[in-house]
Amino acid sequence: MKKIIIGISGASGIIYSIKLLEFLKKKQIETYVIASEAAKKIMEIETEYKFEDILSLSGFFYNNNEIEAKIASGSFLSDGMVIIPCSIKTLSATANSYNNNLITRAADVTLKEGKKLVMMIRETPFHKGHLKLMLKAADNGACILPAIPAFYHRPKNIDDIINQTLGKICDYLQIDNNLFKRWNGSDTNADRRVLPE
Repeated sequence: MKKIIIGISGASGIIYSIKLLEFLKKKQIETYVIASEAAKKIMEIETEYKFEDILSLSGFFYNNNEIEAKIASGSFLSDGMVIIPCSIKTLSATANSYNNNLITRAADVTLKEGKKLVMMIRETPFHKGHLKLMLKAADNGACILPAIPAFYHRPKNIDDIINQTLGKICDYLQIDNNLFKRWNGSDTNADRRVLPE
């Protein structure tokens, strides 16, 4: 069974983390969830969900100050981590190995153990300092995957837009999914194959 650590920081876009947890629970993937205090406040502002919903979707839950948690150790075996949404503050701490809470500590451990770390940066526009932090995090091994919607799949609603980003995250973590319609070329016919004469 795959084990994925989910860090929920205080950036806008908390719905992405909720929808990801719903999907991972359906896939029976074990989740280890960390939520910051700011994330709990953002949830109340942006969604109809309650904090109890996060608890019910989590396999295991940790507050952000629980730095003694097992997921803060390199000896904990996981298949990767997603920070979703990822605030610029969390990006900065992770890029600079400033492990001041459980999210950033778990992220640093994920990188030092050579595992996959996805950072869904949410705050835009980016100034040069933000871009430098993303480059630094990428140089350390992180995958920078902002919530940038695509439209080739002709989304009909917000869920379609959210699921396309979540599908890209799952692809990176090698989690089988059909969350979005994949690009199959502009040709509406079947794939072109050269048949033997």
